[in-house]
Amino acid sequence: MGFFSRGKSGGILNVIRCDEENYLVWKWRPEGQNVNTTTRENAIRYGSSLRVKDGEVAVFVYKQKNGPIYDFIVGPHDDIIKSVNFPILSNIVGLAFGGESPFQAEIYFINLQGNNQVRFAVPYFDVADPRFPDFTIPIAVRGTITFNVTNYKQFIKLNRLVDFDLEKFLTQIKDTVIKYTKGIVYNSPSENNIPVIQIERNVVKISDLIQDRLVSIFADDFGVNLKRLDLSAIEIDKDSDNYRDLYRITKEQQIIQAEQIGRRAQIDTEIYAEAGHLGAQSQHIQAHAINKQSDVLKTSAESMGQLGGMNISSGDIFNPTGMMMGMAMGGVIANQMTGMMNNFNQASSPNQQPPTMGGEVVPPPIPTSIQYLIGINGQHYGPYNIQQMQQMARNGQININTLVWTQGMPQWATASSIPELSCIFIPPMPPTL
Repeated sequence: MGFFSRGKSGGILNVIRCDEENYLVWKWRPEGQNVNTTTRENAIRYGSSLRVKDGEVAVFVYKQKNGPIYDFIVGPHDDIIKSVNFPILSNIVGLAFGGESPFQAEIYFINLQGNNQVRFAVPYFDVADPRFPDFTIPIAVRGTITFNVTNYKQFIKLNRLVDFDLEKFLTQIKDTVIKYTKGIVYNSPSENNIPVIQIERNVVKISDLIQDRLVSIFADDFGVNLKRLDLSAIEIDKDSDNYRDLYRITKEQQIIQAEQIGRRAQIDTEIYAEAGHLGAQSQHIQAHAINKQSDVLKTSAESMGQLGGMNISSGDIFNPTGMMMGMAMGGVIANQMTGMMNNFNQASSPNQQPPTMGGEVVPPPIPTSIQYLIGINGQHYGPYNIQQMQQMARNGQININTLVWTQGMPQWATASSIPELSCIFIPPMPPTL
């Protein structure tokens, strides 16, 4: 039996296939039928040949009183139409004419493999920078979207195949893309911290934001899979007055900020240098004091040692009482030397923890004058006495908000909260006329 030979009922058998190269949805019609007809049902001969290529699906639509029902034949398929391949059709086809009677159906082919591209453009619209809301800049956007059909049942559910209008479908998709593109570009400066005058540099980032937002919308509203969204350009109207004003203001602010950062860095450097210089001076003074005290103690030790020793050349004899007194004085002097060195080490290393003995903290020796550490930008310097800190206050190196700490304080505090320090920031009285 040929493709166009007559069956038992005398009807013509058809070859049902799609020969289109680029299509999303294509409706098959028997030869000789008006190609412009979209609502007319087609009489299909049971036993006709059906050919479905790989990457497409043939959909048989049967109109019923309760709505259309469908048979789906996914390619590759090449066989005659028979009930074993069409479970819905087997319940519809009558038994007259030996099962070869015509049946009413519309046949659509859906492309599951091809990519469909749609170009879109958003005309100029005003976008404001949140830092300067009074200067709105005209911006236009151009791009393309690429989508395909993967879930054909969802696609058919959302889009009527009967009277399906591809141009209308693509227009709906394009309108949706334009709406969300415009909204995301408009809100990008505030939500994504993108300056308006630099928005052209963020094409990839904004393109990804739009695609992430549209993926679920394409699947839920249109039944298609959004594969890619590519913005080819985000254009700023650089001839507009607002753009020129915003560009000038932005540049001026950048210059001011750069100058402020430079001045701040210079001040910090001066403070660090002066603080280090004062710290070195303090350590030198303490070391010099220890040297002088050591000389005095050394002289005392030599004198005390003569009490218990003996001078053979002068004929002195052994003096046990003097020896015991010398040993006792030597222990006292040794303890004093140890205390001086501990004080010096603690002053040189302010971060060192107090020594412990038996689990209890051993307090350090009481200093002759209160000294403070100062904290600047997360670093501490010192210790300094009140006279040194007064000189630093006059030089502008510390102020009432500078953090200070000394032994006995539970935590760092501002200089203004320490009674003995608050007075060093009082300006001197002018001379009497």
